[in-house]
Amino acid sequence: MDPTEPARIVLVRNPRRADAEQLAARVRAWWGARGYEIAEYGEVEAGVPDGIAGGDVRFAVSLGGDGTLLRTVQLVLDQRVPVLGVNLGRLGYLTQVEPDVMEAAFEHLVAGTYELDERMSLEVLLGRSEDVPPQRPGSPAGLRRLVGLNEVSLEKTSPGHTIRFAVEIDGKPFLTYAADGLLVSTPTGSTAYNLSLRGPLLSPELRALVLTPISPHMLFDRSLVLAPDEPVRIRLLDDRPALLVVDGGPLVPLAAEDALLVSAAAVPVPIVRIGRHDFHGVLRHKFNLADR
Repeated sequence: MDPTEPARIVLVRNPRRADAEQLAARVRAWWGARGYEIAEYGEVEAGVPDGIAGGDVRFAVSLGGDGTLLRTVQLVLDQRVPVLGVNLGRLGYLTQVEPDVMEAAFEHLVAGTYELDERMSLEVLLGRSEDVPPQRPGSPAGLRRLVGLNEVSLEKTSPGHTIRFAVEIDGKPFLTYAADGLLVSTPTGSTAYNLSLRGPLLSPELRALVLTPISPHMLFDRSLVLAPDEPVRIRLLDDRPALLVVDGGPLVPLAAEDALLVSAAAVPVPIVRIGRHDFHGVLRHKFNLADR
């Protein structure tokens, strides 16, 4: 870190939201008045650029829903920059700060009166079957690497057809699936796609992998909750193409005998928390749950 460089704030906004631009103007004014530079990005469907080059990046601010926050995480992942989410979405499990208290949250950032939730993330190594080992290699040379905070999804591309894939858990053969796909999620991601698949909801304080089949054409349709040191290797078996999607980002085409190894990433993602975060209270609020 060069001490002569000014401190920077990364700002990512959802350009499809008119209120995001209004909030962005407030962000620029607040941080600019305190001598910070703003590196600003508009979230797009194809994701954000691969990382921020150089500079003293202190925080990243996300203006949008949980999807925008996930794009922000991808942008600053390698720098381990704390991410603050300002909620403009409908659910907002990750974006805990509302627009009317945004500047007050910024005061906490500058004063250091905030906490970091160290969220478990997933690392994906992708390649041909013969190149992807059952356990994470010490140096994954020659393999494509992706990282996600929420989930890794293997999905079919042809309507009316399933795909077949073999699953190994912790280096041991488990089961061959015929299904629309397979989802591996983190505890953080258990309230996302996993929720719509009726998978289990996990406290974000946990470290675990949730393996949930997507519309399996077989009797075994249950989710599995695995320890973080139990990597999952998935091998596509037939000639029907499939897609790999990490945190709703760019689609990665897969062909027969492609494989991926999904494991808990070594480094967690720092999400800014101001005050107490009541995960179970959030569930009650988001789903309008009431006692009977």
